[in-house]
Amino acid sequence: MKIYQQHIRLAARRRGFHLITNDVLQALPQLREISIGMLQVFIQHTSASLTINENADPTVRMDFEMYFNKAVPENDPDYEHDYEGSDDMPAHLKAAMLGSSVTIPITNGRPALGTWQGIYLCEHRNHGGNRSVVITAWGT
Repeated sequence: MKIYQQHIRLAARRRGFHLITNDVLQALPQLREISIGMLQVFIQHTSASLTINENADPTVRMDFEMYFNKAVPENDPDYEHDYEGSDDMPAHLKAAMLGSSVTIPITNGRPALGTWQGIYLCEHRNHGGNRSVVITAWGT
């Protein structure tokens, strides 16, 4: 079995949902050496998350942002954790809802994503900064 791992730093992005599939693939060219295996992408932050969804129509990503802002509003007076601004606690909640990693099967050296699927960085902070991601692939 082969195991590869790469740590990458994604440039700061504005709040919203951003495709990072190409960033992941460029960071781990050894993926091509795996015929059958698994790819895990893990974000090392508590106010940003990862998910897989449509990679074609950018309005999907806009609607994700709209939905999560409605579902987890800022300035809720019941939040205790508000030291870092009104977007801080909602960012933690959104990250908990979506999760910190995605796992994708590898088939013939490529992630076995569906035709319209891509990996999203979900930036929940107004000024989240650079984001650290660990990419691990294993298989035969």
